[in-house]
Amino acid sequence: MNQLKEKSQILRKPFWLKVRPPYSSECHSIKSTLAGLQLHTVCQEAACPNMAECFASGTATFLIMGNICTRDCLYCNVEHGQPAAIDENEISHLMVAVRKMKLEYVVITSVTRDDLPDGGAQVFAEGVSELRKVISQCKIEVLIPDFQGNPAALEKVMSANPDVINHNMEVVKPLFPRLRPQGNYDVSLELLKKIAASSVISKSGFMVGFGESREDIIHLIDDLASVSCARLTIGQYQQPTLKHWPVTKYYHPNEFAEFKEVAYQKGFQYVETGPLVRSSYHAARAV
Repeated sequence: MNQLKEKSQILRKPFWLKVRPPYSSECHSIKSTLAGLQLHTVCQEAACPNMAECFASGTATFLIMGNICTRDCLYCNVEHGQPAAIDENEISHLMVAVRKMKLEYVVITSVTRDDLPDGGAQVFAEGVSELRKVISQCKIEVLIPDFQGNPAALEKVMSANPDVINHNMEVVKPLFPRLRPQGNYDVSLELLKKIAASSVISKSGFMVGFGESREDIIHLIDDLASVSCARLTIGQYQQPTLKHWPVTKYYHPNEFAEFKEVAYQKGFQYVETGPLVRSSYHAARAV
């Protein structure tokens, strides 16, 4: 951690990253609904600047299996430690929330649960299956961890037939071991390759601003294209606290536009890039 403090040099945020927080009455109502059902959303946990826009457009990203992660990535502000047991009522509460919020596109994600034999794959599968029964017209995307490369766990999720399976690479290859020490770059790529070979749409995303080079970014786009990943998101990393990895660069919107063009040239079906882009941003537009 001392290394991080030594490296930290706070960069002033550029004007294109300064947005007003979402305080609309609609957001307040939705937050009350979620709190009443004891549900977490990544939108709230990460204080996402796009929360109001996504809620208003009928999209939300639910965080299942609690809010304590078994991993400790150096850029992430989610609490890490020993997670609690799975809440048996969580999926039924999720169904109620989707109905009340009148969602048309639901993203289900989770903290990484390396403490579970299948990494929580069965919970993902049950969530997708129950949503299909209750709200058949709703599109479903799952944003999954790597399941430690367990092919049987991935098969459980694919067999539930979500519309999209997303697994974020998060960072470029040279920085992966340092920033994601409990993950594995090649394992993540292999997982995406298996998704792309199935009938489910594959998707991934990563952030920039950690100290990577332009060549690193292009190399990651190439790697994702090589495993036939269909959709891609690229956004700006923003340091959650002084204890986290420092931002080394704020990329200009024009640079994100360039990355978008590069990705389309390499065959991606749908690409979202920009300073405020997160993995679920405008997700419904691509379906």
